[in-house]
Amino acid sequence: MQRLEHMQHLDKHLVDELAQVTRETVRDELREQARGQRRKAALYGASGAVALYAGAAVALAVGLALALVLPDWAAALITAVILGALAYALRNAARPSPAPGQVPAPGQVPAPGQVPAPGQQDAERGRTGGVAPPVPSMPPATGAVPPRPDDPAPGAPGPDAPGPRA
Repeated sequence: MQRLEHMQHLDKHLVDELAQVTRETVRDELREQARGQRRKAALYGASGAVALYAGAAVALAVGLALALVLPDWAAALITAVILGALAYALRNAARPSPAPGQVPAPGQVPAPGQVPAPGQQDAERGRTGGVAPPVPSMPPATGAVPPRPDDPAPGAPGPDAPGPRA
């Protein structure tokens, strides 16, 4: 019996040691991967900042070139319109386009040439694109409620009544 307890103790010690080595190995591996990811993220951030300044320099050059033949305010305005159109085109290119025949998600403006779904908000006009329900010309009359078309007439056997089935 004592030999069995001794083996269990050795097994437990071995499992604990193996778990500790595995934890240290995984921790070192993750630390190394995180170091590479941080470096990559910093380089991407620096690249974006430099690209922003390069774009600003191009916009300034376009504005100064236009200022040679136009008043300064007109050159700045034209440059702003060009940058706005470029930003709009890039935004539209970044949006996922719905598959042909697919209805756009609520709040999403349909692509040019696509018919909006009934009741979908028309963002440009601020109204719904669906058909409005009919409005009665006079208030409803008080009194008896007309029967629904699927209700049986009074005294007639209902659908659950026993009898011949068609």
